[in-house]
Amino acid sequence: MSKSHYAGIDIGSNAVRLLIKCLNEPGSTEPLSKVQLVRVPLRLGEDSFTDGSISKKKGKQLVSLMKAYRELMEIYEVTSFRACATSAMRDAKNGPELVEKIKEKTGIHIEIINGREEAQLISADLMRSLEGKSEDTFLYVDVGGGSTELNVVRGHELIDSHSFDIGTIRQLSGKVREEERQSFCSFLTQLAADYSGHIRLVGTGGNINKLLRLGAPSERANVNLLPVSSLRSVADELRRYTPDQRMQLFRLKPDRAEVIVPAADIFLKVAEITGGTEIIVPTKGLADGIVDSICPIIV
Repeated sequence: MSKSHYAGIDIGSNAVRLLIKCLNEPGSTEPLSKVQLVRVPLRLGEDSFTDGSISKKKGKQLVSLMKAYRELMEIYEVTSFRACATSAMRDAKNGPELVEKIKEKTGIHIEIINGREEAQLISADLMRSLEGKSEDTFLYVDVGGGSTELNVVRGHELIDSHSFDIGTIRQLSGKVREEERQSFCSFLTQLAADYSGHIRLVGTGGNINKLLRLGAPSERANVNLLPVSSLRSVADELRRYTPDQRMQLFRLKPDRAEVIVPAADIFLKVAEITGGTEIIVPTKGLADGIVDSICPIIV
């Protein structure tokens, strides 16, 4: 293949993604274009947050998936790749052992990154796009299966970054500690006071993109707006149905049908405390940030 390809592997608490992008010609509108995205809902967080480790079954599935991703990267002649694991692997006692096993079996080295680095990878693209254009203050909110990452960005500068063990899989498993909820709310309350309500919300992740599709279907750009009132209406509507019914009525995948309501509740709590009335929804997420971090013309 003539174009250079770069890949990012995002090993999350709910799903494991492989994103492959190609490097565009100089002068193109975007430096990189998406070539392939594969998403497999392994739900590692179900084990990690409940038992404190990844089970043998899911560990074996992850090894098999990494072998498949390795084959795909070879087919696309990927020049360089990076693999990052987040909350589920951070919490798993056998996370480092599993990393070694995958390295041995597939040649893929997985970095278990901390919450701050995760938040920085997620917000990097927005910070670049805003450089020199805006002095607004943004609260970047990424809701994952195991954690919620909060980034405070002003202009192109990352001012503050926090990771809270509050995620959709943790909520469904009843594994969110009350102290963590209080810390989360206290951080947001202080943030609202510091900026007197003048802070704009940015939501990332698969759930907020699905909620955007349901709450503001006409929005389809690189950056979209989801009114909080629409988000609340969609969440209330989804809450009326079982996950199976949500799959049929709203065309959701099985794992998404389960986690979408807990995700909406987290976004709504952030909006309630900060006084936000709309959520900016970019099209990029952690996997994009991982790819961007290894692309020579971006780094």
